Amino acid sequence: MIDKRVATYREAIADIPDGADVMIGGFGSSGIPLELIEALRQHGAKDLAIISNNAGVAEEGIASLLRDGLVRKIVCSFPRSAGSVWFEKRFEEGSVELELVPQGTLSERIRIAGAGIGGFLTPTGYGTRLAEGKETKVIDGKGYVLEMPLKADFALIKAETADIWGNLIYNTAGRNFNPMMAMAAAVTIAEVDQILPLGELDPEKVITPSIFVDRVVSEEKKHVTA
Repeated sequence: MIDKRVATYREAIADIPDGADVMIGGFGSSGIPLELIEALRQHGAKDLAIISNNAGVAEEGIASLLRDGLVRKIVCSFPRSAGSVWFEKRFEEGSVELELVPQGTLSERIRIAGAGIGGFLTPTGYGTRLAEGKETKVIDGKGYVLEMPLKADFALIKAETADIWGNLIYNTAGRNFNPMMAMAAAVTIAEVDQILPLGELDPEKVITPSIFVDRVVSEEKKHVTA
């Protein structure tokens, strides 16, 4: 029987190497896989490219990776959210590269990567520095920028509930970037609040099917009966 449970957060992320491209779910304070991020920090993989909505706050989450000098690049929409002191420090000293992506564009680039689409045209950013180096087109008198899919080696995501196969249900706003990131990465690792036996999830509530999930971890309830 397929069983995607992993015993600990450290074990779940143990094969993330130096230089990996890592998507991290979350929006504001919702749906952030904080335990997986902390495990990644302790793991110590360096030169990471982090793809996320923002760059962390205070000493928590992505900010802790920046603080410890593990990040070479951030791809995000809001690098300077309130309390993002470590991003600002690393960026000002030139140790972190920033790729700034409008939020809707970021979401769609991730979505099309998971859907197998080769690119899309958007008016967002046309005629600005965000379009520099990108192909542009004018259609019916309106300018568009060609944006390409955004993939990753690993995705660290947060869900509320999983079963042992890796089907996922999210809690309200925790859904945010997590489902599309699960589809856009070569390896998806889900931190969940609880893992239930097969058959106990309402299939109508499953947002991320198990085919997109490689590992699930919940130290609270990792010993459920299959």
